[in-house]
Amino acid sequence: MKAASVSDIKKELKERSSAEVLELCLRLVRYKKENKELLTFLLFEASDIDGFLQSVKEEIKESMREVNTSNLYFAKKSLRKILRSTNKYIKYASSKTVEAELLIFYCQQLKQSSIPYKKSTALVKLFEGQLKKAQLAVTALHEDLQYEYQKEIEAIK
Repeated sequence: MKAASVSDIKKELKERSSAEVLELCLRLVRYKKENKELLTFLLFEASDIDGFLQSVKEEIKESMREVNTSNLYFAKKSLRKILRSTNKYIKYASSKTVEAELLIFYCQQLKQSSIPYKKSTALVKLFEGQLKKAQLAVTALHEDLQYEYQKEIEAIK
């Protein structure tokens, strides 16, 4: 089965009643955890971005504390898992400010952790890649915010 385009889906949803759209949304949410998380964000957390950022930062901090540092292989796996969830939250918010803030926070937490990431080229590249993504997100922001975030990025380097 080939998926319809977004515009076709939008046209079809406009033709449906609100009860039918509600039923379709609830059915969609049942099938994938990510769909449910996105709808939860849109309904309950999108109006309070600061609260959302704080909760995600707490989750990152807690996850960083739980990273297995006995072996770099396990540390790398855990760090990638944390980064995957961070990127998922960035995608939900779809805001360059949130993206810059979370990526900078991730890099700060990695640098402050007891993980010897500089011993692994893969982890060094992961760290540098996230800094580059944060830098790119910062360039899309207002000049005042750019200056503040740029100072944070320089402090990490």
